[in-house]
Amino acid sequence: MDEEYDVIVLGTGLKECILSGLLSVDGLKVLHMDRNDYYGGESTSLNLVQLWKRFRGDDKPPESLGSTKDYNVDMVPKFMMANGALVCVLIHTSVTKYLNFKAVDGSFVYNKGKIYKVPATDAEALKSTLMGLFEKRRARKLFIYVQDYDENDPKSHEGLDLNKVTTREVFAKYGLDDNTVDFIGHALALHTNDDYLDKPAIDTVKRMKLYADSLARFQGGSPYIYPLYGLGELPQGFARLSAVYGGTYMLNKPECKVEFDQNGKAYGVTSEGETAKCKKVVCDPSYLPDKVKKVGRVARAICIMSHPITDTNNSDSVQIILPQKQLGRKSDVYVFCCSYSHNIAPEGKYIAFVSTEAETDRPEVELKPGIDLLGPVDETFFDIYDRYEPVNNCQKDSCFISTSYDATTHFESTVQDVLSIYLFHKIYNCSNKDAIGSIYVSMEDSMLI
Repeated sequence: MDEEYDVIVLGTGLKECILSGLLSVDGLKVLHMDRNDYYGGESTSLNLVQLWKRFRGDDKPPESLGSTKDYNVDMVPKFMMANGALVCVLIHTSVTKYLNFKAVDGSFVYNKGKIYKVPATDAEALKSTLMGLFEKRRARKLFIYVQDYDENDPKSHEGLDLNKVTTREVFAKYGLDDNTVDFIGHALALHTNDDYLDKPAIDTVKRMKLYADSLARFQGGSPYIYPLYGLGELPQGFARLSAVYGGTYMLNKPECKVEFDQNGKAYGVTSEGETAKCKKVVCDPSYLPDKVKKVGRVARAICIMSHPITDTNNSDSVQIILPQKQLGRKSDVYVFCCSYSHNIAPEGKYIAFVSTEAETDRPEVELKPGIDLLGPVDETFFDIYDRYEPVNNCQKDSCFISTSYDATTHFESTVQDVLSIYLFHKIYNCSNKDAIGSIYVSMEDSMLI
């Protein structure tokens, strides 16, 4: 261990494993360490016995739930946008050869006590029961504008400079009512709050295009995909990638203390009396608690069920977003449901997560609107965890700390955190801009199944 590395990565959560893989592919000498004896960190997957041990102590799961080995319950479940940033990274790194994916059946939004399929195209807008006749026509015009919009073709802009015009102004131009704005902003563009309304509309339009393009990719009921056997395979896939390119992995390494010189700059990591030297450190917030601040808490319920969620067309996998305004809250509520169809539970069993940014000390109450959509449940586990963000100056201390996982049930915000570390010269000065740009390879060349 007494060697010098370009980067030492601490923690084997998904974010850290992606970064380890990307950096190794780029030719850096990487040492990856974890205090635990398993991969995944906070984003690990648990079988039924492990799930019970985590939330119920020494109690044993009932036999009626089936074999423990048939469960792969992700602790931070998130669907992937089929044309999204994580898929780009997977293809760029060829990690897809370690994993198989399957399309998610449905994408829904909660409105006035009911759930509806999220319309993403002009054709779907006309069919949707979410809107009245005249509102459908107005929404259809917006969807056509978004589908035809091309940043490099001024004719498609219809006189709007989306880098200056706000999203609120664009929605007003098409005369959309508040309910339509709500589902477009939160269930289609996947914004987590309403701040986007007063920001340049270009970001929202790009998000809407990404949703529609991802939906068209598999011609399914949603724009999302999910790995067979759950997300637990993802960190290990990137770990294999890093190892192929010379990365070194050490699990079950206690303490993992980051060492700093007299100028406050990280120069190595000590564990079991040995110090590995490095130029940079990448880690999750738990390894450098003095360099992060608490920014919130995530409340969640993990539910085991024996049926699909009602009013989702018997979907075996589904996402439902409950926009904040519909619930009189400051934060959206998210429902994730997956099942035996993705090999994460025995046949006939479904795993549902209901999550949100906690606003009180009563998570059961905050999560109730989402839980009520599930119907009868066999078992429910409540959990709440703190969310952290880095406050350090990475240019001065050479420490690059990821943010905690948020409450969303999709990967877009998670991958943006990874790419912000990787792409924007935070970890090392990359002069090869073509290498950076190649992450965004054409989806047409992918081999996902």
